[in-house]
Amino acid sequence: MTGLVVCAAVLAVAGAFGLLHRRTSGRLKVRGRDEERRLGAAELGAELGERATLVQFSSAFCQPCRATRRTLAEVADMVDGVVHVELDAEDRLSLVRELDILRTPTVLVLDARGRIVRRASGQPRKADVIAALGAAVQDGTGRGAV
Repeated sequence: MTGLVVCAAVLAVAGAFGLLHRRTSGRLKVRGRDEERRLGAAELGAELGERATLVQFSSAFCQPCRATRRTLAEVADMVDGVVHVELDAEDRLSLVRELDILRTPTVLVLDARGRIVRRASGQPRKADVIAALGAAVQDGTGRGAV
């Protein structure tokens, strides 16, 4: 009987963790340590967008990376002055370590000056990306409402 109780408790904890992980995956958030970090064309290998830049860290065999690529490309095409830059995490290991990228896809939303204003680990929803762009371009500080 004790083994059954332990098994049920482990399953309950694992289920709760899975739900929490699913709920937070792909959310565009502000991290305090990102606010002062800026990325430029030299680090990205591409020019920044006039209004904002969507930076995606991907890996070769990442299925969610493909869907994220499509989503970010669609959003960049919808909003003037926004570009999408995709970086292979394996090719940019020093930048991955510096920015504390722990999984792919990871998306960074940069304002016009290259400052990181939002980040998402996992596949973000299109509406969340659009809202994060609104915050990035609203006043150039990225501190607008999301």
